[in-house]
Amino acid sequence: MATMFRYPVFRYPVLPGLEQSELPERLPRVRSIMAEPDYMDGDCDELIKPKKLINPVKTSRNHQDLHRELLMNQKRGLAPQNKPELQKVMEKRKRDQVLKAQKEEQEAHKKRSDLEIELMKRQQKLEQLELEQQKIEEEQENTPEFVKMKSNLRRTKQEVDEQERTT
Repeated sequence: MATMFRYPVFRYPVLPGLEQSELPERLPRVRSIMAEPDYMDGDCDELIKPKKLINPVKTSRNHQDLHRELLMNQKRGLAPQNKPELQKVMEKRKRDQVLKAQKEEQEAHKKRSDLEIELMKRQQKLEQLELEQQKIEEEQENTPEFVKMKSNLRRTKQEVDEQERTT
């Protein structure tokens, strides 16, 4: 049994001593499961022969437009994406969430209260002071040792002078 499309096709078994080509002419070599209609013989002109039914989907204007658009896109090389609907929905949700988060961040930057502004100013001042201290420390590390000792002596002398004045 060989299958063509979805219908099985049966072949006559070859009888011993007879080859396939020696089968009688009146027996067809291949017979399908579906019976052939009687009206195909052309004997009865009185019978109404059936016509092929019109598919309403294919005759609809929307279907024709869609088919035309798909053909044009295929010629241009713009094949439609074959993603499942669930994947498309999930990607759209993710995109929407990212856009929403970006909008919220922008609104948060725009809507700062007076307290937040003051805190930002103080933070910037502290950062500037830290940078200045780092620069001073770097300069002190690069200065020679005798300069460091001289500044230490000056400081100690000033401290001693202040203590004498207070007493």
